Amino acid sequence: MSSLITEDEIRHESDLVWLEDIAELDYVRQSLDRLPTRRGKPAYHRDGRMVGYATLAPQAKASRSSGTFRRRVFWLLPHDRDAQPEGLYETGAPAEAVDPRTLAAGTKGYKTERSEGGPPSTAMRELGITLPL
Repeated sequence: MSSLITEDEIRHESDLVWLEDIAELDYVRQSLDRLPTRRGKPAYHRDGRMVGYATLAPQAKASRSSGTFRRRVFWLLPHDRDAQPEGLYETGAPAEAVDPRTLAAGTKGYKTERSEGGPPSTAMRELGITLPL
C-alpha cells in the first residue's frame, strides 16, 4: 500500500514513465513490485491495467537474496473511478491510491480532495486553494 511506501525505499528512482495521460485520472494505485531489471516496462500480472512505472538509477542495488529490484508500479482496476465514475469509488479511494499529480521520482505522493472524489469547499474554490488530505 502507498501508506507503507517510504521515501527511503524509492530514493533511487530516476524517472516515472506514464503509459497514459494522467491529467484525466483522479487517482492511481501504487505498489512496490520486485522486478528483474532497473529499467524498462515491467510485466503486469494484475486485473485492470498498468498506468505507469518507475525506473531506477544505476546505483540502485538488487536484493542479495532474490536478485530483484523494488520498483513502483502504478495501476488501476476495472472498478476504479475512471471506468466506473458512479461505482464503488465514486467518493473515497483505495488505501494504495494517490493523486498522480503529486508523484515524482523519489516522492511517494499523497491523496488530495480530487483523489478522494470530493469537490473542494466553496471557500477553498473562491480562494483557489487545494490542500492535500
